Amino acid sequence: MSKIIYVELINEKDSVKKQLRIPLMSGITWGDFKLTDSLGEGNYRIRAYTNYMRNFGPNFFFDKTIKIGNSWSNKVFTKTNYSFSKENENDKVVANIHFEDKNGIAYNDQEVSYEVQLDAKNVAKGKEKTNSTGDISVAFVNNQPALNKSGKIYATLTMADKSKVTKLIPITSTSNSVDIQFMPEGGTLIQELPQKIAIKAVNANGKGENVTGQIFDDEGSEITSFDTPFLGMGHFTVTMQANKSYTAKIKFKDGSIKDIKLPKPNASGYVMAINNLDTGSVSLKLMATEDLLQKGELKIVAQQNGNVFYVSKAVMNKQVVIANIPKKTLPSGIVQFTLFSADNLPIAERLIFIKNNTDFIALNLNTTKVSTLKRGKTTFAFNATNQQKPIMGSFSVAVTNATKIAPDEDNETNILTSFLLTSDLTGYVEKPNHYFLNDDANTVQELDDLMLTQGWTRILWKNVINNVEPTITYKPEQNVSISGKIMKGKNPVVGGKVMILSTKGGFFMLDTVTNAEGKFSFDNLIFGDSTSFIVQARTKTERKFVDITLDVDPRQIVTKNKNGAEVEINVNNSLMKYIKESDNYFNEMTRLGLLERTIKLNDITITQKKNPTKNTSNLNGSGHADFVMSAEDLKACVTLSQCLEGRLPGVISRDRKFFLMRSQGIPINIILDGIPVEPDFLDNVTPSDVETIELLKSIGNTAIYGGQGAGGIIIITTKRGDGSFRTTRYAPGIVTIAPKGLSVSREFYAPKYDNENRSSKMDLRTTIYWAPQVITDKDGNAQLEFYNADEPGTYRVVIEGLDIVGHLARKVYTYEVK
Repeated sequence: MSKIIYVELINEKDSVKKQLRIPLMSGITWGDFKLTDSLGEGNYRIRAYTNYMRNFGPNFFFDKTIKIGNSWSNKVFTKTNYSFSKENENDKVVANIHFEDKNGIAYNDQEVSYEVQLDAKNVAKGKEKTNSTGDISVAFVNNQPALNKSGKIYATLTMADKSKVTKLIPITSTSNSVDIQFMPEGGTLIQELPQKIAIKAVNANGKGENVTGQIFDDEGSEITSFDTPFLGMGHFTVTMQANKSYTAKIKFKDGSIKDIKLPKPNASGYVMAINNLDTGSVSLKLMATEDLLQKGELKIVAQQNGNVFYVSKAVMNKQVVIANIPKKTLPSGIVQFTLFSADNLPIAERLIFIKNNTDFIALNLNTTKVSTLKRGKTTFAFNATNQQKPIMGSFSVAVTNATKIAPDEDNETNILTSFLLTSDLTGYVEKPNHYFLNDDANTVQELDDLMLTQGWTRILWKNVINNVEPTITYKPEQNVSISGKIMKGKNPVVGGKVMILSTKGGFFMLDTVTNAEGKFSFDNLIFGDSTSFIVQARTKTERKFVDITLDVDPRQIVTKNKNGAEVEINVNNSLMKYIKESDNYFNEMTRLGLLERTIKLNDITITQKKNPTKNTSNLNGSGHADFVMSAEDLKACVTLSQCLEGRLPGVISRDRKFFLMRSQGIPINIILDGIPVEPDFLDNVTPSDVETIELLKSIGNTAIYGGQGAGGIIIITTKRGDGSFRTTRYAPGIVTIAPKGLSVSREFYAPKYDNENRSSKMDLRTTIYWAPQVITDKDGNAQLEFYNADEPGTYRVVIEGLDIVGHLARKVYTYEVK
């Protein structure tokens, strides 16, 4: 439905660092984030969603935690270990933080100030000096252990040159406790019926913890035993007797034991048991207590994404009813079975996972032209089929040197894990790709335990049965548009004239008229990021005193990371092998002048007479300008351009543009209420509407603007302007807006080493090749070629894709370069 997707890079402070707005073509797109060397290391998130998906909440967004390391511009590396204890029933934490440089040399006898936050609440702060091994110890207490489970330590190290380096260190837990949950199959414990009960043990960091245990009745007799062989998940089967209570005795890996009372079972109810371990069919067993026999017709429905794939009706004239469903009739992925009563109320539910080979694309590789030589030309060809028929599809191909970038196969996020598994389960799914690597009996059982523990009800059946549809606030975006409403007082302006214009990259202008409600819209706009527009409105009779209200959706809030268990405390250390390999590559690229490196200036102090301004969009803040003109200075001006000519010190005017006398031909940039404008636009602004004009020409004031400030900056702030960078009003009937434009993906650079291009430069790339859009022809064939790098190792090729009906493909191939 949607033609635009949003992809965001979010830092550890839950702040959006970068956002891409990318056009979708037939549901497919691609893009990239440019990571500058000034970006700090940490646990970042990639979040993706469409505008329409916002109606259903962030639980349905794509959200993945990634680690970003930084050694290029990083002088300080930390390594932190936590220990836990109890203090008056509160959690006490001691963090041992080690400081060293990239070469492993400790920062000893240096001052460190720190501040500890738990869920944004300050709980401790202080100062320490590193010892002879570069360590400090930070202790704090969580006096609300039920709430404040995670947080951050901000540790600021004072360097020998008195500069300060602040490190953000995650706190992933404040104790080593383990949470145990028991979940009966179908949803409710029923007495006198044999029932499977799943168990999930999760430690304070959010990861599975393997435990063992036994179930005892109230007479002390052992009923059964259990364990959690994989990621803290397991199950056991028990028949709970009436008038008896049951206790689970849990043994943890540290040898400690904890007793947990199981909930009391219901005296009446249904049990829906499903055996999904057979390769050919799903066995469904429905059991009922005696009082529910002959109580009307029951229905069992199996559905996925709202599509029904199985329906069965039954009257319980005996306590057990059995059915077998062929797996070939069910789709791949998570299928939800729901038992409905005679009154159409859901009374039991169970999720199962189906892997149906007919839903997958087979990729047959031709590797006869794969080179094992350094800089050797590798040609890959592959053929895509589904049920032995060729298919046209879209595929992405990524090639990396796995010796330098070691893959964590169990924990990979890929097209199969996202489409078929994690998108339909609540909470954090640990090691999602583990379930797709093998088809053996152990993996099938582990996957079924995941369904029993993290399966959840995705549909509010009450609303479905009563035809209550969800509230739709955000519409599917079909294109980029600018729309709004024109009012004069409390009345809409009917037939008003509306114009938008932008002077960036050439003059651009469109006009339209308002409808009977005073609304207007400019659709099918195509513009890049950082483009600003001026919206001008008039009545039919050219009166300009109207109010313009633009339609702007509020930004999507950033919720807490649901994959907190993936947060790495020591990011740079965990990536150190890769960081050092990358250093060699970046240094070589810089030496050849192929890569820009951020130059961080030392702190400087600028002493000048301050000219405070009440309201300004100056990025330096109020009072940091080389010259300021006030509203009083502009009283005699007829036009704004006339006010500026000859009245700004060190500025000359030529061809209606302004230049600093020392600028060597670079014109001054003009910023009006936070929006860059051309000099031609100045006379659209009434001088009496202007509050201040600020001139920035010294390096201390223009440096913050980067290249934009090379020729100097003139900052104009109007009396009605609010310094906003989004939507600003600065004159009657005129509004400026800087909407989020479309992001353009860069092409991945892959060198060619043919006979005419035998460069002597060292090729130390870790990512060898990336092609996000490889299309197979009508016969299912595609081909690609690239050149190996200069370093040997195991090269890993990953191909993923899908066809027009949603069949999925994933193939991993490795080869050795010697």
